[in-house]
Amino acid sequence: MRFLKGSLHLFVLGIFASAVVSLADMLTPQILRMAIDNAIGGLEPDYPAWVMRIVDAFGGFSRLGQQLWIMALALIVIALFRAASQFLMVVFNNKGSERLVKTMRDRVFRHIEQLPFSWHMKNHTGDIIQRCTSDIDKIRNFVAEQLSNIIRIVVLLVFSIYFMMTMHVGLTLIAISVIPLILGYVVIFGKKLHKGFEECEEAEGEISAMVQENLSGVRVVRAFARERYERDRFEKRNNEYCNLWVRMGVVLARFFTVQDILTMTQAMLIIVVGSILCVHGKMTAGDLVAFIAYNALLAWPIRRLGRMLVEMSKADVSIGRIAYIMDSPVEEEAPDAMEIPMDQEICFEHVHFGYENCPEILHDISFTVKPGTTLGILGGTGSGKSTLMLLLDKMYDLPEEWGTIRIGGVDIRKIKTDYLRRNISMVLQEPFLFSRSIGDNIGITRPGITLEEIREAARDACLDENVSGFAKGYDTFVGERGVTLSGGQKQRTAIARALVGRAPILIFDDSLSAVDTETDARIRASLEARFGSATIIIISHRLTTISKADQVIILENGRISESGTPEQLKHSGGLYQKIYEIQSGMEAAHE
Repeated sequence: MRFLKGSLHLFVLGIFASAVVSLADMLTPQILRMAIDNAIGGLEPDYPAWVMRIVDAFGGFSRLGQQLWIMALALIVIALFRAASQFLMVVFNNKGSERLVKTMRDRVFRHIEQLPFSWHMKNHTGDIIQRCTSDIDKIRNFVAEQLSNIIRIVVLLVFSIYFMMTMHVGLTLIAISVIPLILGYVVIFGKKLHKGFEECEEAEGEISAMVQENLSGVRVVRAFARERYERDRFEKRNNEYCNLWVRMGVVLARFFTVQDILTMTQAMLIIVVGSILCVHGKMTAGDLVAFIAYNALLAWPIRRLGRMLVEMSKADVSIGRIAYIMDSPVEEEAPDAMEIPMDQEICFEHVHFGYENCPEILHDISFTVKPGTTLGILGGTGSGKSTLMLLLDKMYDLPEEWGTIRIGGVDIRKIKTDYLRRNISMVLQEPFLFSRSIGDNIGITRPGITLEEIREAARDACLDENVSGFAKGYDTFVGERGVTLSGGQKQRTAIARALVGRAPILIFDDSLSAVDTETDARIRASLEARFGSATIIIISHRLTTISKADQVIILENGRISESGTPEQLKHSGGLYQKIYEIQSGMEAAHE
């Protein structure tokens, strides 16, 4: 219901048209009955007064018996009216379902965009795509095809049973005796179908995730000649998925076969018993023909119940998978969240942190970064360097009992999240480029940016010379995840993207690892000239990258083991001095 805004009126019109179709179906057997019993057979009519007034308007049954084309024409008119209603029903349902799908995709995507970074880390991208495509389509199919049928089934059941009761009560009881059996059968199979469809959906989500992962990492697969391994792995999972649907096919075949046997047995009983009643004069031929027609109309909703159950089970599973996304809590803003000047002191106070279901990775971290200065962070793999920056950018929420991060003395929990992130330009350790041109990737953070501004940022990132050598320059398409660029070019493109934002806080998370030492020095010189007043945080394993930092902190096992200026740390006897001596020795040997 939460997604039906904008399409509900179309579904209501579709349901109304469906009801009209069912009413037209009800009229056809009555006209056949009148034609056989009254117009041709000459039996005394026993119909409501309003029906007789219509008959008298055409000269009564005696004239209709002589001119049967009138009644045939009435059947044609009803058929045309039914066809028009059927057309409108399909049009309204299709329009409504497409609007529903658009609304669902828009709202689900909008909700996903607002979910915390930690949520995305726990859910496979392929499975999320599966929920946003296949599951939404299953819901659309159920609503479009089954929602209008619900009203149609109700109309057919009520009116068919009513008209059948007026013709013969005993035969009607035989006709409806199968309904409780089918309903009970439907309930018994319901749980089994739901569980089976749920397993199939989860397996399809796993396959989608596997395909997405392999396509994203195709270069790694090729580089290590792992095509056969990945193919075997996929085929094994695909075989399991296929077997799940084969088992579901057997269950569905059993379900529909038993249902068909019950409905066909009921139809056979109606014909046999009805014929016996006609022979003994307890039913007229017209009544029997009309009764059989109504029973055929009654059989359709009874048989449709099984189909509806199958589609409902599919939709129920999909609705649950979509609800998982929509019910996941989005990033929450503090009620008193504010916007403050961001060119101020950054202060970490006794920060502890551990990822969900993992040991604590940061232990009592405290340091201060003065505005307009450069902080270098050095540490081994897994020491928590990147985690510090993710916490500063509020990519992960820091529980109150685990310390505080302040900017200008204000707890970042009380700073508006989107405002905070707009004022922090971050170049991640693994730069991500969109499947767009180089210019689009650089200017993505600033709508309406000029080409000259893009080139200026690219020059500062030492990228302009490379791009100028491309045939299409800044219109060069970089391919998925920037696959057509080298590692250094991707890093420099990401750096240029960070520079165009002119944010007061710049973070470079080991983002110069793929460039040579000379380019590294040129980029640092450009940063110093362009952003002398900005606060810059550089995470690096290369000491030359942080050699001109105003302050350096060393992280070991999630704790600050050393801090000071580069000159002080060269003679501290700690990790920084060891790395300095190793890297200096390597450079000397190289020379």
